[in-house]
Amino acid sequence: MTETRTKVAVIGSGNIGTDLMIKVLRHSEHLAMGAMVGIDPASDGLARAARLGVPITAEGVEGLVALDGFDDIEIVFDATSAKAHHVNAARLQPLGKRLVDLTPAAIGPFVVPAVNIEQHLDAPDVNMVTCGGQATIPIVAAVSRVAPVAYAEIIASIASKSAGPGTRANIDEFTETTSHAIESVGGAERGKAIIILNPAEPPLIMRDTVLCLVKAPEEGTHDQIRASIEKMIADVAAYVPGYRLKQPVQITPVPDDQPVHTLLAVGSSTRATHQVSVFLEVEGAAHYLPEYAGNLDIMTSAALRVGERIAQRKATTR
Repeated sequence: MTETRTKVAVIGSGNIGTDLMIKVLRHSEHLAMGAMVGIDPASDGLARAARLGVPITAEGVEGLVALDGFDDIEIVFDATSAKAHHVNAARLQPLGKRLVDLTPAAIGPFVVPAVNIEQHLDAPDVNMVTCGGQATIPIVAAVSRVAPVAYAEIIASIASKSAGPGTRANIDEFTETTSHAIESVGGAERGKAIIILNPAEPPLIMRDTVLCLVKAPEEGTHDQIRASIEKMIADVAAYVPGYRLKQPVQITPVPDDQPVHTLLAVGSSTRATHQVSVFLEVEGAAHYLPEYAGNLDIMTSAALRVGERIAQRKATTR
């Protein structure tokens, strides 16, 4: 069975890369681990990979290229940093490797599986946006497919303990990449993203707030928005089981004389009549980190979904 699977490598032996490796080993139907790549020989991720029989290198992307069996690897997941991904992509793309980017580098098209997975299966480098983007963009898309979204703002709150050095080093890229994807994938005319690293003890699971200003004057449209969101929640939960609504969707009128409404409408061609408020939480599957690390789980689960679908597509075109 393993011989028919698509071989993959994971670059980045930190929290995200290690969790993704475990998902591939335990749950993938179409992928097989071909290599785990890091730059710290003492990292827990490389040690775990070695114990599990996965070929390893602590020499980064050059070490991957030099590994026996490199030619058999077709897909490379990059769980390093935005800056490192530019280097990795420049080295690997000329060698014919397909890249699934879990950093905010945004070299390739944004992919959120529940929204647009089928549109970019042939792209050489697809970008998984950010953890906040994976959690919230599906909701913005669910709203925008029913009513015009003049503005969408998302706030992603994650436990400090689940934010590794890669996440902390890419906060600016996180907000910029997520904001762009809210517009290009979610369908909002304007988008804004905020991330909060919550130091609470015990750590809290990932919680996300999605606020959309929409043109939806009719009550029937409100029912359609709620139904669209509920359908999207189920679609995401199909590959991220811990993804759920925290409380019912709220749709409230926006007063015409409200100052914030005037400010948010600047640059938008849509005059909002209502605000849609959606409150989410994401519980992790605890494959590597505890349940509170839903931000980790939704990124690796989304990336796995994309890798699986690319492998399926390759199998049908061979």
